[in-house]
Amino acid sequence: MSKQERTSETATDVDDAEKFAGTKDERLRSREVTEGAERAPHRSMFRAMGFDDEDLSSPMVGVPNPAADITPCNVHLDDVADAAIDGIDDAGGMPIEFGTITISDAISMGTEGMKASLISREVIADSVELVSFGERMDALVTVAGCDKNLPGMLMAAIRTDLPSVFLYGGSIMPGQHDGRDVTIVQVFEGVGAYAEGEMDDDELDELERNACPGAGSCGGMFTANTMASISEALGLAPLGSASPPAEDEERYAVAERAGELVVDCIEHDRRPSDLLTRKSFENAIALQTAIGGSTNAVLHLLALAAEAGVDLSIEDFDEISQRTPKIANLQPGGMRVMNDLHELGGVPVVIRRLMEAGLFHGDQLTVTGRTIAEELERLEEQGELPPDEEIEADFLYPVDEPKQPEGAIKILTGNLAPDGAVLKATGQDQFFHEGPARVFENEEDAMEYVQTGKIASGDVIVIRNEGPQGGPGMREMLGVTAAVVGAGHEDDVALLTDGRFSGGTRGPMIGHVAPEAAVGGPIGLIEDGDEVTVDIPARELSVDLSDEELAERREAYEPRDAPYDAGVLAKFARDFGSAANGAITNPALKEH
Repeated sequence: MSKQERTSETATDVDDAEKFAGTKDERLRSREVTEGAERAPHRSMFRAMGFDDEDLSSPMVGVPNPAADITPCNVHLDDVADAAIDGIDDAGGMPIEFGTITISDAISMGTEGMKASLISREVIADSVELVSFGERMDALVTVAGCDKNLPGMLMAAIRTDLPSVFLYGGSIMPGQHDGRDVTIVQVFEGVGAYAEGEMDDDELDELERNACPGAGSCGGMFTANTMASISEALGLAPLGSASPPAEDEERYAVAERAGELVVDCIEHDRRPSDLLTRKSFENAIALQTAIGGSTNAVLHLLALAAEAGVDLSIEDFDEISQRTPKIANLQPGGMRVMNDLHELGGVPVVIRRLMEAGLFHGDQLTVTGRTIAEELERLEEQGELPPDEEIEADFLYPVDEPKQPEGAIKILTGNLAPDGAVLKATGQDQFFHEGPARVFENEEDAMEYVQTGKIASGDVIVIRNEGPQGGPGMREMLGVTAAVVGAGHEDDVALLTDGRFSGGTRGPMIGHVAPEAAVGGPIGLIEDGDEVTVDIPARELSVDLSDEELAERREAYEPRDAPYDAGVLAKFARDFGSAANGAITNPALKEH
């Protein structure tokens, strides 16, 4: 029965000797709270919530749900979770929904509140781990909407290693403005255009009112859609599950199938540790680079690999990106959105092209128990994946005639980023830039510089003290980067930071600079006017200072005081590791 239909029922008439006998598979740890005479108080609590004898003899499946009115990404997730619950119940499981948090990246963007975003990834993972551990759950269907929900839920599934299926809430449909598709990114860029006098009050107001027409995560290949796509590549979600829109009936069919599938995972004892290998993560990176996915995926994949015990380094992203062409031209680099990809067949279309070119490991297992290659064949046989020769789109390219010969993710190193920095190439792979540093100690000062028209061609905007520890929380900078682009400087101004960028950022914007300023990284030593070089072909991020000059500045450097001395931000300022290792907080996994 569904959660809504459950009513309290009395135990069936059985002999006293059988009344408390075990009925569950001995592998299920929920037996600890449902079986035996000594668990009568526990069963009594379950009965108060409408669970009956059939439920109590079934596998207990947790459905962590970050539904909230805080963001359109999550506002519909109760309905998505209900569909998954129906699937679990129909398949013979005992679904138990519980809540966790979310932070709206778009609404907190450009404010002090954005410092909570990356922290929420950790809190989500920790909270799901705690509830599933404390309540002795047997399996999970992890529901996710906004950006940090996705890696948080995936981290929890990997850490608990319970049979799990990942369930994305789907993306928003594009809005319409001036006869073209728009997303929230065009609104952020509109702010920059408005500051430059290129957009008037009425147009900005119209753009604001039309960009986000309903529920769902931001529509381009930004962080949420990138991580949803990656969940398929990792095998933690069924192929084809990432792309159905949030408010489409197909999204609820996906949710119900996820509920059914998790019970199959329980029956076959199929766990994340059975699926995740080094090859799985190579697949994820290949897909990320081929679709022009968010730089945040670098951070999150490093964290997921650490949870899974898979050896993965930031250098692996550049190595795989160099051999994997960019074949999808979606926002922010292009104009198309996730729904456009869905209409072609979704993420499997891209995976198939990569696999046939030898750039994707088709032999990796998925949550269905079948390999990627077998799942693609099944989708083709069922008519859910059209033949490749029938797919024509102006934003999807053959591997041998790609949009760009290399993938979108670039890892830069040099005397400004000894441990690496991350850039997503949304323009030309051959970008080279030299210019004077304009140094800011926080995002707000940089934003004021851009909005007051002080920005000049050739500038290299440096924003520091925004790293995992220094921020703390490694704020995303879509407000600043979009304002730079909106002001007409997409190709002639670079920006670098020890913070992060939204998946919607475009242009020569370099984030995750490590080590960060707060721990003595070279980005903390730059001064106004220093000549900075960004050289994508050479993968270089450097400042025109000798080792001796940098050493002299380091001797005189005084790190700023910690911005918070109490509360959750102070705690995570202490606990975060380096961005170069995924900014993880799990104490057994941290390297820095």
